[in-house]
Amino acid sequence: MNLNPVVLSIPIFFTLMAVELIYERITKKHTYRLHDAVTNISTGTLSQVSGVFQKIIKIGIYVFVFEHFRLFDLPSNGWTFAAIWVLYDLGYYWEHRMAHTVSLFWGGHVVHHQSEDYNLSVALRQTSTGALWGFFFYLPLALVGFDPTQLVLVAGFNLLYQFWIHTEHIQKMPVWFEAVLNTPSHHRVHHGRDPKYIDKNYAGVFITWDKMFGTFKEEEERPNYGVTVPIKSWNPLFANFSHYIDLFAVVKEARTFKDKLKILFYPPGWLPDYMGGHQKPKVVASDYQKYDATVSKGMKVYIFLQFFILSQITTLFLFENENFTTPLIVAFSLWIGWTTVMFGFFAEKKNTWVHVIEVLRLLALPVLMLGLINIEFELPSFILALTIGLVLLSFIGYWLVNKYEK
Repeated sequence: MNLNPVVLSIPIFFTLMAVELIYERITKKHTYRLHDAVTNISTGTLSQVSGVFQKIIKIGIYVFVFEHFRLFDLPSNGWTFAAIWVLYDLGYYWEHRMAHTVSLFWGGHVVHHQSEDYNLSVALRQTSTGALWGFFFYLPLALVGFDPTQLVLVAGFNLLYQFWIHTEHIQKMPVWFEAVLNTPSHHRVHHGRDPKYIDKNYAGVFITWDKMFGTFKEEEERPNYGVTVPIKSWNPLFANFSHYIDLFAVVKEARTFKDKLKILFYPPGWLPDYMGGHQKPKVVASDYQKYDATVSKGMKVYIFLQFFILSQITTLFLFENENFTTPLIVAFSLWIGWTTVMFGFFAEKKNTWVHVIEVLRLLALPVLMLGLINIEFELPSFILALTIGLVLLSFIGYWLVNKYEK
């Protein structure tokens, strides 16, 4: 079983989001939109699934450095845990800061900032490529001699801490708390695209890092959320790669190898003079309308059904993939990614060929479950029957939805 604190906390995440939604119903203050929340959670799903394949980067290299190059043999106790808790957060601050100030690294973080809403689902909107650029910020901890198990636990708990600060329903914490720790107020600033809020408050847990290194900004008026060039898509795969697509198109136009490197490793928007010079962040117009989509009530019900099925399959995969064969790991990962992309297609009303792809996706699910049985995975017999039942219900629902919409 996967003992990653983040994976283990999945039920808690959904419970707290449900509580937030109920609270919004009572207070009539709405911060959720269906397609945005589904896209947020879908990008988080892709992040966790891709993490299965990125263990060699995030953990493997750390373990290698620890085993071959560590300077000290530190004990695993409360004192070293407290030390790595603080030092990891310092590493996180600099990783996060570089993710905003190096264009290539921004491609591995921008997905977290694309939502134009601010609620607990935004906390789950995580990158699938950020580990490629961020892992080396923590290698000094391996050199010092902090055990890899401690690193995994601290990394998980650090991310868990940041979940609750993605809300508009908590105004201010006590003064002493706001002075030392990251809070919803501080982090709302970080997600703001208003010029005065851009590139501020990088902290994970301790806001003191921002105060020490000159990147702190107090929340004044409530920010406008999102990025300065809105993505205008509900496709979680495109959300992860849109910046890279734009970045490498610009790199291709640069005349010299040196300029190509500068475009990659200078701050986002940097261009040589012959390409227009540095492009400052665009100011989003005050009358800008958030990107949204309208679908029928029937399609909303269908999306909820598929979202429920996806959540169950993803939970099974994340908890038990160590018992899967490599082909099954790849097959389940592709199916999960395929499903998240379909949500975007439904919201954006892609037609014709989407129907064929959706039928194939539904047919693939029972095949995957049969694959688990063939490797003698301890799957209760009723699960396969339940899967087939849900697939049949999905076929009927999808047919009715499209008949109704026509």
